[in-house]
This record gives sequence, structure tokens and C-alpha cells, in this order.
Amino acid sequence: MIDLRAARSDPESVRAGIARKGGGDSFDELLEADTRWRELVPQVDELRGRQKLKGKPTPEQVEELKQVKEDLRRLEGELAAAESRRDELLRQVPNPAHESVPDDETDDAEGEIERRVGDPPSLAEPKEHLELGRYDMERGARLSGSRFGYIVGDAARLSLALYSWALDRLVAEGFAPVIPPVLVREEAMYGTGFFPAERFEIYEVADEGLFLTGTSEVALAGLHMGEILEREELPLEYTAFSANFRREAGAAGRDTRGMFRVHQFNKVEMFAYTLPDASWDEFERLVGLEESLVQELGLPYRVVNIAAGQLSAAAAKRIDIEAWFPSQDRYREITSASNTTDYQARRLGIRYRADGGTEFVHTLNGTAVTDRWALAILENFQGEVPEVLREFGAPERVER
Repeated sequence: MIDLRAARSDPESVRAGIARKGGGDSFDELLEADTRWRELVPQVDELRGRQKLKGKPTPEQVEELKQVKEDLRRLEGELAAAESRRDELLRQVPNPAHESVPDDETDDAEGEIERRVGDPPSLAEPKEHLELGRYDMERGARLSGSRFGYIVGDAARLSLALYSWALDRLVAEGFAPVIPPVLVREEAMYGTGFFPAERFEIYEVADEGLFLTGTSEVALAGLHMGEILEREELPLEYTAFSANFRREAGAAGRDTRGMFRVHQFNKVEMFAYTLPDASWDEFERLVGLEESLVQELGLPYRVVNIAAGQLSAAAAKRIDIEAWFPSQDRYREITSASNTTDYQARRLGIRYRADGGTEFVHTLNGTAVTDRWALAILENFQGEVPEVLREFGAPERVER
């Protein structure tokens, strides 16, 4: 959630960043509700103080106390309602977009294209991943329904090598490896900002109060929820491997062929807890690590600064890396890095010890690799596998 104190002291500045994400009206309602709550607090305190009398009250004071009690009951009800309304709106208002985030999308991207690296391969008749690797969508659908698939044989070896390679590189950079839970409680989904905005995308385990995560960002953010961290510990950097689950409810009719957009996929994720004044340096570090991984494999890609209107509720800024997919004749997202500043930390109650008290940390997340990387490798190199991945168990060439 946003810093309400900052919003009170400089509402126009805070509103500007929120309005760019479409939350201007909710922010205005929040300030109105907060103003009403602050008006009622001293009135309630004053009435509570009038209830405290020394000695035995006189008949006149008894009558006055009855009226005070009646007024207090009414105002306490109004105060509770005002506080509830304020907190409800606070949950809805998104993190303000950073000033470096563009407002508009381009014709072929969800934001501003910052750079392109590498040339797309010149292929007369490029084969898609379904022709190059063994991805069994028919049997997957028979078992689990549409948008589920089996990854078999060489294609599975390629994917497993990708996960091991990415983890190896990130551990060498100081990230602590984690295998997290994929079922979490509602407070973790709310705390990371996926609820209420993206609840429709999440699978729920009926009668258990648990939800299947669409990214290990949720579990890694929840690793320290409710804790006070030592300043000297920061930054804390983690990398996790997990299976992930998304309903893709808003993607009807999109990318339904093959393994490009499925309900279950694997991912290696990066996550960092930092001091507030270090979070933008950490953000550049995460993006740099993502680029170094793509470059090591030799995939052609572009870097996109995502437009404000496309950002999640939690993200102040997001940078995507999109790899070239020959079968689609276009670039598609393979990584995403976001700085959520103190938005998640406020919702999850994660602080650090500062001079004279505690302050909220900043949290950041970024993709290392997903199953989609294997598809990009297959299509750009038409079945050949980068040599570096062979050291981690991938075959020289993927055969069906």
C-alpha cells in the first residue's frame, strides 16, 4: 500500500504517479475518507475525556454523561465506518508509477523500446517449437484440460539444464537458492499486491484457504513478512525455482497453440530486499543480470520500459526483455523485472532497523528463466542447443 503520510503532505505529487496507472479517482476517494477519519478522531477523544470525572457526579453531571455516552456511541460508529472505508480504499490504490516510466505504448510493444540487441536469424521456413521438441499438448489436455502439456525427452533435458544453469549463475552472484512453497495463504497474495487486482488469475484450493502462486515472488516476499530486518543484512537476495500456476482468464483466444501460454509452467525467479535509497541501483542490477543471461545464450532480444497503464498495482517500474520468436515473426516477453518500492513491504509488515526506529524495506523481483526460454532457443537455433547448456545436461541438439 502507499505511504499515507506522504500522500497527506504532498497529495498532488503522489496523485500524479497514481493517476498515470488509472488510480486517480480511488486516490481522491482515499484522501476524502482519510480526512473524514481524522476529523472524527479528536471528536471521539474529546467525548471519551468528558466521561472521566473525579468523585461522585452531580445529578446534572449524570444527565450530561448520558448525552455524552449517546453521542460517543454514535461517533464511534462513524469513526469505525470511516476507518473501514479508508482502509478499503488504501488496499485499492496502486503504487505510483516512477517518473521514468512512459505513458504510452508503441505500435508493437507495451511500452517504450529502449534498445535491441542481436539480429533475428534469417530463416526461410522457421519451424515452431512443436515441430522441434516433444511437447505433447493432446495428452496434456486429456489429463488436465486445455493449456496443459507434457515436456518430454530432449525438450525436458533442455528445460532442466536451463533451470540449473540460471541457478548456478545467480548463486555465483550472491543470491541464496530457495525451493519455496507454491501454496500460500490469502495474506501473502494480498501483501504482494496480486489481490484484489488479479484474483481472477489465481487458482484457489477450495475449503483450505490456500492459493496456488503464479510466481515464486509471492513466497519470496512472504519469507520475511512481519519481520524486522537488521540494516546490516541488506540487501538480501534470493533466487527460487518453482512450478507456477495461472488461470490465464484474460487471455481467451491468445497464444493457444503449443506451450507458449499455459496454466502450469516452471520458473527461476530473483527477489531482493533493499534499503530504500539502494532500490533503484538494485533494479538496474536485476535487469543487467537478466540481460547477461540472454546474451550468454545468444538470443536476439529487445528491452522494453513498460507503460504506466500496463503496470501491476505493486510495480513502480517494470522492464521486460523480449526475445525474438521466428515462428511468430515478433518479439515476446521472456523476462520481467519490477521495483515495487515499499508497497509490498507495507502490506506484509517488513521493516528494517533505522536510526530512531524502524522503516519499511523496498522489494524487487525479476525473472531469470522460464519454460518459454526453451521455446526461444529451439526456434532461433532450430533445434541446436547453446554449448553452455550442455554442461548442465542439455543435449547438443533437441530431437522429437
